[in-house]
Amino acid sequence: MKIKTYSEQETIETGKKFAQLLKGKDVIVLEGELGGGKTTFTKGILQGLGSKQKVLSPSFTLMRQYKAKKFFIYHFDLYRIKRADALNLGIEDFLYSDKSISLIEWGDRIKRDLDRCIKVEFSFLGQNIRSIKFSTKGYGNEKIKFISD
Repeated sequence: MKIKTYSEQETIETGKKFAQLLKGKDVIVLEGELGGGKTTFTKGILQGLGSKQKVLSPSFTLMRQYKAKKFFIYHFDLYRIKRADALNLGIEDFLYSDKSISLIEWGDRIKRDLDRCIKVEFSFLGQNIRSIKFSTKGYGNEKIKFISD
């Protein structure tokens, strides 16, 4: 399932809409080029979940933690590390908790080690145009049904 956004604000709005389907234990893998919209989409998810915190890229810290109304949000960035290193960091300790949602930029590095995840893949189509493709592993399509609404 794919959609297109034509501005940063549309990408944020898509994240807000997507957030309404998320529940505790959800793991979202964000893939795409540098500057592709992963952190912008994450801003929308956090807004949609009721967080008022400023969203920053976790590129240099590897993880940022946010508090939303019902959940803790763990936002990881695995760009600078290898698969084995990611697993050795203990990332799995944060995944699949009833009270958290995990967002993993560059999550393709550990995707095969995840029991279930929602994959969101970003592609540039033009200056401000992005294609956002949604798929699931271990979930039904209800996790991405907002696309056809």
